[in-house]
Amino acid sequence: MAIQFISHDLGVISEIADEVLVLYGGRAVERASATALFDNPRHPYTKGLLATVPRLGGYRRRLPTIPGQIPNVNNLPSGCPFHDRCSIAEPECAEQEPTFDQVETGHWVACPKVQS
Repeated sequence: MAIQFISHDLGVISEIADEVLVLYGGRAVERASATALFDNPRHPYTKGLLATVPRLGGYRRRLPTIPGQIPNVNNLPSGCPFHDRCSIAEPECAEQEPTFDQVETGHWVACPKVQS
């Protein structure tokens, strides 16, 4: 049996999910087991998203943010919808929509800059 659970609460997702699908602008950017995704995020958006999660203990610091503006999902930019905010984007990212490729067994990413 499977249950689809949609949430912005990464803490809850890490506790209840076996598999995670990360969406950006309504498009899938990464899919993996919860363990693989939280231990080794591969897509730049997933990495940025996980970096914004507060950590308990240790030094208190201002949480990082993902720079730029969230795109209008009714009028997404051409190419990768994350390219305007991505730290590793290159010119072709604005022109060509990325394919959803398997980079490891059971780990899929929509980013040509992510290598297996």
